[in-house]
Amino acid sequence: MTNNNKTPSTVTFGNNRLSIEDVVALAEGRAKAALSDDADFRQRIAKGVDFLDRELRDHGHIYGVTTGYGDSVLRRVPPHLVDELPLHLSRFHGCGLGAELSVPASRAVLAVRLASLCSGYSGVSIELLELLNAFFAHDITPIIPEEGSVGASGDLTPLSYIAAALVGEREVMMGGERLPADAALQKAGLQPLTLRPKEALAIMNGTSVMTALMCQAFMRAQYLCQISTRITALATIALHGNPAHFDARLFAAKPHPGQARIAANIASDLAMLGDGYQPARLQDRYSIRCAPHVIGVLADMMPTFRTTLETELNSANDNPLIDIEDETILHGGHFYGGHVAFVADGMKTLIANIADLMDRQMALLVDTKFNHGLPSNLSGSSTDRASINHGLKAVQIGVSAWTAEALKNTMPASVFSRSTECHNQDKVSMGTIAARDCLRVLQLTEQVAAALLITVRQAMVLRLEQGSITRDQLGDDIAAFLDDLGRDIAFIDEDRPLEGTLRHLVARIGARHWPLYSEGSAEK
Repeated sequence: MTNNNKTPSTVTFGNNRLSIEDVVALAEGRAKAALSDDADFRQRIAKGVDFLDRELRDHGHIYGVTTGYGDSVLRRVPPHLVDELPLHLSRFHGCGLGAELSVPASRAVLAVRLASLCSGYSGVSIELLELLNAFFAHDITPIIPEEGSVGASGDLTPLSYIAAALVGEREVMMGGERLPADAALQKAGLQPLTLRPKEALAIMNGTSVMTALMCQAFMRAQYLCQISTRITALATIALHGNPAHFDARLFAAKPHPGQARIAANIASDLAMLGDGYQPARLQDRYSIRCAPHVIGVLADMMPTFRTTLETELNSANDNPLIDIEDETILHGGHFYGGHVAFVADGMKTLIANIADLMDRQMALLVDTKFNHGLPSNLSGSSTDRASINHGLKAVQIGVSAWTAEALKNTMPASVFSRSTECHNQDKVSMGTIAARDCLRVLQLTEQVAAALLITVRQAMVLRLEQGSITRDQLGDDIAAFLDDLGRDIAFIDEDRPLEGTLRHLVARIGARHWPLYSEGSAEK
């Protein structure tokens, strides 16, 4: 549904199935949101509301409508207080702490929750869906603290900040300005919502925060596969590595498709080295020779991660659900985020392994015992000033620190389930914590990748100056990539602070700045 052009595409919520790319395009402001005008879709939403109204009128007993929540299910709510109950749910969950989600992350949460509610199983009104959609049109984003969810009964506390914004409570961002929600709604010409009996529960009881965060993580992991592949190719050239390690015949003998594709991309980057090129070793060290086997595991798992996340994205994941065909209320546990937690825990481990791979590659490049004739720490200083210049020595220490922290954060979150809420929520997914861990590991690994971009660019300039590699041996893609890097990274001939350059490169990686490899996807 989305495209990569500058003209924003439209993501339509209704009967359509959404992709990870749709969510991220909305999060990043590259797409507009629209609510379907399809008559069948709108009729389905209306039927759910009508059925709940009749059920309440005829039988007067519905979980979360005429009862308390969770362990308080045995507490009956008298008719004169039913209308107040949803507002209380949104208010007592307003206890989130920690850092606030970024605006793109919060927009992703809005998109994922709107997609779930549009499935027609939640019993919410079309007015609620239209107001959520209007938040995109008016650039209104609820401010959501990232801590406070155990991932079942869904992301209750963080999603309460969406419910609160809809009724004009708490704070939002609007056009880059922090405002009280009621002021933002007034400025946009929108009326605060009066929550119907089940609507707060429908908004809050689901997996939308963890799923939204992992949609963002997915796109970043996909790009990380590509940038670490290009870094490996440059490290191989700079170390006078052996291109034969990436021979297609090797990977036909162990035919994991993602692994083979990573090897093929590296081989393509090295293709112009030619028959006259002499590698320094018959067999390179593992961080070069086995790079496709490390990066390739993530590449091979990405289709599975996509299937799992997009199934969750396009699901009804609150409780209870409404079957409008049979006019039945179904009580279950679809708010449980186990599948998303598994993706997050699995993905972060594979990403941290790539951080470790790049850390080892840098160690080879800066050490004169292993780099086959490059200067110590890749310093580009003149001989008479070498004694006071230290090149990338401190950057390597930083890379080691970032890698160690990434590896430390690979402890699976899902196994730390905690019984809570009077033992009603006695087995929970920890999916949102797992997703936050995954994003932290990604951030640290992107920092390692930024440092490696400085490293391989410095090493390649030194090799070209030595004449041990010529520009003609690089090929058009590698040469153009190095030229682009040169506009961001100045040659290091004298020691200087590199924080600004590192931060700039991290931003470049986050924005997927460099188009890499023709397939454009780590999972094709």
